[in-house]
Amino acid sequence: MQRPDEPRAHLQRLLRHDWLSPLQWRRRLLFWCGAVLVAVAAIVFAKLSMLAYRTFVGFTAGRAWLPLLITPAVFALLAWLTSGALKATRGSGIPQAIAALQIEDENFRHRLLSLRIAAGKMALTLAGLLAGASIGREGPTVHVGAGLLYSLGKRFGFAEPAAAGRFVLAGAAAGLAAAFNTPLAGVVFAIEEMAGAFEHRMSGIILTAVIIAGIVSLGLLGNYAYFGTVTTALPLGQSWLAVLLCGVSCGLAGGLFARIILLDGGLLSRIAKVRMRWPIPFAAACGLALAIVGIASAGSVYGTGYDQARAILQQAATAPGAGFGGYKFLANIVSYWAGIPGGIFSPALAVGAGLGHNIAHLLPGSPTAAVVLLGMAGYLAGVTQAPLTSAIISMELTDNQAMIIPILATCLIARGSSALFCHTPVYRAFAQRLVAEYEQESKMAPRESERPSPQGTILQ
Repeated sequence: MQRPDEPRAHLQRLLRHDWLSPLQWRRRLLFWCGAVLVAVAAIVFAKLSMLAYRTFVGFTAGRAWLPLLITPAVFALLAWLTSGALKATRGSGIPQAIAALQIEDENFRHRLLSLRIAAGKMALTLAGLLAGASIGREGPTVHVGAGLLYSLGKRFGFAEPAAAGRFVLAGAAAGLAAAFNTPLAGVVFAIEEMAGAFEHRMSGIILTAVIIAGIVSLGLLGNYAYFGTVTTALPLGQSWLAVLLCGVSCGLAGGLFARIILLDGGLLSRIAKVRMRWPIPFAAACGLALAIVGIASAGSVYGTGYDQARAILQQAATAPGAGFGGYKFLANIVSYWAGIPGGIFSPALAVGAGLGHNIAHLLPGSPTAAVVLLGMAGYLAGVTQAPLTSAIISMELTDNQAMIIPILATCLIARGSSALFCHTPVYRAFAQRLVAEYEQESKMAPRESERPSPQGTILQ
């Protein structure tokens, strides 16, 4: 015989179920709305980034000397602007999102992911591109995505540390997916690079955020591949020498780049001390160095490197010369050393395209486009030490599934080669520095129980 209170208890159990819980539905709606917001922000950011770079190119056309004046001045200005409240906008932005996941302190997260930081990140990255900086927008888009979803969740009552962390992770994944139109890479990036581990209940959250961001991107921009469709394959046999050559050489180059921008050890540590002591003059010197490299490379190293990488992949007549990979490598270093906002994803792909094109000349029997694609994937894996993300993003960027096995093999070799120069993945290393700064500040701050009261006594 059923007791009178059993139906009510059954109804309460149903309402507590994830799919019927009002709290869970409120969270889902926030994720969905936030993913739409991240996708729109990523698309607007992409359009403005392209406009900023085109403006720089048009303004300096026929005046190769002009960056000698403009670029150092803007770099110095950006270094000054990011020396105070906008300090968290410096660099890629991915380390900030990783650090915010690791430290569950609300003040620390707000300092790295507030709406002011997100807006500043976009504006200052655009300013850097207007000055010809060799930076990308994808890392900043990840930062902006994490900040937007974190701020949205906090605004609507999801400030509890674990819940806020889920918003950060989903926002970062949606940001990368929308920036490149690579939904699968967004999911893998969240697992491999951002979280370092995969919580089962996060799968639906990340997938939903990425799917919605992808739908918005498809609706506004259409179904496109970032570098266009590259129909190439790498046959078995001698051509697979390209896997070994690209994996080792591009992996070593990527690891060297990561080690250099970390400014860790020996002469690099001395450079870091100079930058710390005189950040604004140092940034101006980096801008001047970039302008000099720009003159030497006939202006091919400015901006994200998207046009140059695409031209190399498509074997267009406008493709830069054999020295492009080396010149872009130097341009990326001085741009990152300046401490200005800007990412390394697109510039890294451009360097990899240049190096892959050089390697293709050593393998005349191999398809050039295939070797270039391996160079891009291998160098990106060497820089980030995230082989799965690098492989999948390279495949999605070119709409090419035929190359997935060679790309995966190249990325795994590159990951191992990179570790010879840089033992810790570059994003993790930068995130660890942010965490160490927070821990140092926490140790220096007086504990609440030791602070003197207004009457001069010790609070108990």
